[in-house]
Amino acid sequence: MAQRFEVAIEGFAPTLPLAVGLSGGADSTALAVACARRWPGQVRAIHVHHGLQAAADGFAQHCETLCSMLGVPLTVCRVDATAAPGQSPEDAARRARYEAFDAVVLAAKGDIAIKSIAIAQHADDQAETLLLALSRGAGVAGLAAMPARWERGAVAWHRPLLQVPGADVRRWLREQGIAWVEDPTNRDTRFTRNRIRAQLLPAVEAVFPAFRETFARTAANAWQAAELLAEIAQEDLARVGLRPALAQLQQLSRARQANALRHWLRHHHQTTPSAAQLAELLDQIAACTTRGHHIHLKVGRGFIVRSGLLLDWYDAGAVVP
Repeated sequence: MAQRFEVAIEGFAPTLPLAVGLSGGADSTALAVACARRWPGQVRAIHVHHGLQAAADGFAQHCETLCSMLGVPLTVCRVDATAAPGQSPEDAARRARYEAFDAVVLAAKGDIAIKSIAIAQHADDQAETLLLALSRGAGVAGLAAMPARWERGAVAWHRPLLQVPGADVRRWLREQGIAWVEDPTNRDTRFTRNRIRAQLLPAVEAVFPAFRETFARTAANAWQAAELLAEIAQEDLARVGLRPALAQLQQLSRARQANALRHWLRHHHQTTPSAAQLAELLDQIAACTTRGHHIHLKVGRGFIVRSGLLLDWYDAGAVVP
């Protein structure tokens, strides 16, 4: 029922002022309207114009009309979301959005400084993300899907609708008599997420009607486990160093080596190793018992090499000694 949307908004308690990511679709339109009504004068909206399709100008126009009606300041950010070689269009668009949000946060000072940002992913989006992670053989970090709250810089980010089915959001909008725009790419089944939405979720719902709630609990449990693994990785990296010492790494179990190295690569070098790459690296570390043992492995988007008694990582374009 639409009541679930209202309950989610009532339980949402961000630090104000608040910015809402507004694409113009049903979910973000509903979130922007509900937040503007609840905190008048404390909400602004950010629309990212990706420029990737002819309908993009219509999205921006809808957002301008809506925000004018609500009395909400709107910032429209035009970005280049063209995918780089080897990058998915979805990842390119996501990165462009976050960069645009960061730019708006930096520009907002004084009394209008943004303390929180809300984005409108809901329970169906969470289920799709979890199923995508399962299809890729993800670990607990992937199975954690999308967190309800996290921090990026000095701003708290929120997803207050993760417990609300998408149908409930649209039902609430219809009850309010508020229009939204439909992104035509959402029907393009060339994208895996759209195939999951159109073909897989109806089948899952037929067998497990409460899948949204149970999937959300799974994601929350996985998030807790991922947080614990991150804490352990940070403790282990404090001992082995950010140029990890081979001798100290070898004192850890293979599982803790993998956890520490995965964290090191992701958070300090912004790259993620494949399962095969990480397994080969662990084998090489185990075999590294003499000063003459050489390590030079492609890992993520770069290389891991042995440098004396330490491990080092280099960008793929860097000159490796």
